[in-house]
Amino acid sequence: MKYCIVIDIGNTNTVIGLLQSGSLLSDWRISTSTTRTSDEYHLLFSQLFDQLSDVPDMSLYDYAIISSVVPGSTQPCVDGLKKVTGTINIDVIDSAENLGMPIDYNPPQDVGADRIINAIAAYDRFKSALVVVDFGTATTFDCISGSGTYLGGVIVPGIDISAEALYQRAAKLPRVDLRAPKQVIGKSTVESIQSGLFHGYTSLVDGIIERLRIEMGEPIITLATGGLAQVLASSSKQIEHCDELLTLRGLYLAAATRQKTTLRAVLQQP
Repeated sequence: MKYCIVIDIGNTNTVIGLLQSGSLLSDWRISTSTTRTSDEYHLLFSQLFDQLSDVPDMSLYDYAIISSVVPGSTQPCVDGLKKVTGTINIDVIDSAENLGMPIDYNPPQDVGADRIINAIAAYDRFKSALVVVDFGTATTFDCISGSGTYLGGVIVPGIDISAEALYQRAAKLPRVDLRAPKQVIGKSTVESIQSGLFHGYTSLVDGIIERLRIEMGEPIITLATGGLAQVLASSSKQIEHCDELLTLRGLYLAAATRQKTTLRAVLQQP
């Protein structure tokens, strides 16, 4: 499995990556659409791949792995990718089981495959007890023991959901862009909302991680991922590392596991 295509279909964004022997060559983040057809995926993939001049020819890619939490988008994505790559072997992960990590969750199949994939990538990198915070449509906290077992986690509404709910339910409050405010005390309605979202979420993250440190009972490393990871992790007192492409790295590791391939230190770290 020298050349591999990895795709993570999330509720808000779809992330696409091309890897060579575990090294990420190129990646894209696009919005997820449940109405996108296989022909539209075909056109989209063609446009993305055709713009590349410094990666191996697509005919060399013989394996693709897709993780999806949006069932309506999965098959059109698969069909569109096949139209671009021809006879490529496409593996779709629809369960968190059999990914190479013990799962202490009830029932195990209820854990989103993307959460286990993140846990696999994080544990492969640090070989330590971890908490992985994924800033996506939902903000999730995933706990991994020092021996490499997925222990469970925490799920809270994502920051975008909270911002949209505030706009929808309060007639006089505007929709705002998420950004780090200059100070906590907002001098306008927009600044006040931005401060509440930004500092409220970083305080939420720090508070939950602090409780998880106590409950897990062993030294942990904290890692943030997701589209908003860089923005929010910068002001967190508890988050130590950030990798926005953690899921893509985890998908490659999952692919290697599913192909019964030994993989040692081939992933390039940020």
